[in-house]
Amino acid sequence: MHEDVERCVRAVQSKDARFDGWFFTAVLTTGIYCRPSCPVVPPKEQNMRFYPSAAAAQQAGFRACKRCRPDASPGSPQWNERADLVARAMRLIADGVIDREGVPGLASRLGYSTRQIERQLHAELGAGPLALARAQRAQTARLLIETSRLPMSDVAFAAGFSSIRAFNDTVREVFALSPSELRARLGRGHPAETSGTLSLRLPFRTPLCPDNLFGHLAATGVPGVEEWRDGAYRRTLRLPHGPGVVSLRPTPDHIACRLTLTDLRDLSIAISRCRWTLDLDADPVAVDELLRQDPVLAPYVNKHPGRRVPRTVDGPELAIRAVLGQQVSTAAARTHAKRLVTTHGEPVTDPEGELTHLFPDPAALAALDPASLAFPKSRRTTLTTLAGALAAEEIDLGPGSDWSRARERLATLPGIGPWTIETIAMRALGDPDAFIATDLGVRMAARMLDLPTTPAALVRHAAAWRPWRSYAVQYLWATGDHAINRLPS
Repeated sequence: MHEDVERCVRAVQSKDARFDGWFFTAVLTTGIYCRPSCPVVPPKEQNMRFYPSAAAAQQAGFRACKRCRPDASPGSPQWNERADLVARAMRLIADGVIDREGVPGLASRLGYSTRQIERQLHAELGAGPLALARAQRAQTARLLIETSRLPMSDVAFAAGFSSIRAFNDTVREVFALSPSELRARLGRGHPAETSGTLSLRLPFRTPLCPDNLFGHLAATGVPGVEEWRDGAYRRTLRLPHGPGVVSLRPTPDHIACRLTLTDLRDLSIAISRCRWTLDLDADPVAVDELLRQDPVLAPYVNKHPGRRVPRTVDGPELAIRAVLGQQVSTAAARTHAKRLVTTHGEPVTDPEGELTHLFPDPAALAALDPASLAFPKSRRTTLTTLAGALAAEEIDLGPGSDWSRARERLATLPGIGPWTIETIAMRALGDPDAFIATDLGVRMAARMLDLPTTPAALVRHAAAWRPWRSYAVQYLWATGDHAINRLPS
C-alpha cells in the first residue's frame, strides 16, 4: 500500500487509524516517522515519504515519533491473511526465530536460502530479516523500559540485544532518547512490577466484538490450562525459556494484558502469541464490508461488527484438542482434555488463580499408552498418530507453516477429516478463509437462515464470502444460543 501515495496522503490527512500498521509516514523536515493516525498536524504532502515497515523507516534514518509511538501500532493484517513466503517469514520473526536461531534458522524453517529470504523481504518491506528483528527488539526494549523497574542491563538482554552498547545505540537511534531518558520521560507514575510480571496494552483496529472472541475461549477452555476470572481470560503459556501465565481483559480501546514470565526474554514472543490468539491484527472493516454484501449475513454483521476468529497460542495443542472434540459436546471435549492435562501436563504455579498445568506437548502424548485414554479405539489411534507426527515435526502448525502443505499432511492421518482439518486451519494456522461446512453449529445456522444445508451446496454459496470465510463462520455461530457467543457473567 505504501506505493499508493495518493491513498496514503488521504489516510494521513484524515488521521485514519484503520491504516495503522499498513504503512509508516516519514517526515523529511523533522526526521521522524509516524503512524497514519498521528494526532499532530499532518505535514505538507511534499514532505511525506511512505515506508512499508518501521524497520525500513529506521534504515532510512528516521526515528520514531514520541507522540504516536508508531512501533506500538497494530501489525499489518497482511501477515495473518497471507500464506506466501514473506507473510510466513514475518510471522516467524514476530515469534522470535531470528533471536533464537538467526537468519539461517529462519531460512531453514521456510525451506529457502538466506539470499532468497533477504531478497524477498527487501523487495516488499524495504528491510531484511535482521533489520526487522532489530525493530522488534527496540519495541520490546521500550516496553520493558516503560513498564518495569528492571536495571537497563537486564532490559537489554531480555529484549534480545547481544550487548549493552547495541541496546543503547538502537534505543537512541530509534527513539532519539537514551534508555534512562525514555524511562524518565514516559515511565512516570507506573506501578512497580515484580521482575517477571508486566502490565501492557495491546492495541487493535476497531471495531472489535469481544463477545464471541472471549466467549469462545472461555466456554471451550481446558480446566487447569485456561480460566475466566474477574472479567479476564487467563491461561498458561509454553515459552522457549520457561512457562508463563497471561491475563487478557477486553476494554473499549485496547486489550489489557498482564504477563507473568519465567524469563523476560520471552516477552516479545508472548505478546506475539497473545495478539495472534485474539486476532488483533485483523482488518475488521475490510472483512465486514465484504460479508455485508450477503443480505443473509448483513443483519448479524451490522448488529455486532468486528468479530474476530478465536485462535490459539499453540498450534499442536489446538490440533490435539480438535481431535478430542470430534463428535462430542463442548463439555465432553473439556473433560477429555482435562484428564490429559492432569495426567501428562507439566505443573505450574499460579498465585493469582487456579491454573495448574501446561497443556502436554506432542512428545508426551505420543509416548502415552493408548489404552489409558477413555474414548473409542479409533480416536485413540487418531490422537496418538497425530501426536507422533507433530513430535517428529512431520507436520508444521507453527507461525511459519505452509497452510496447504499442513492440510495435505493432516489429511493422510487416520481419523482426520474435513471438520478437523478446517478447524485446525482456522484456529491454529490462522487461515482467514478456512470453512467448516460440516460443523453442526454452521449447519444449524444455515438451516435457520434458509441457506443450503448440504456441505457441498453450502461451500458453493460460501464462495461469495471468500477470502473471509473463517469470519463468516463466526457470524453463523452467532445465530445460535451458545456460551461461545457471549462473555461469561
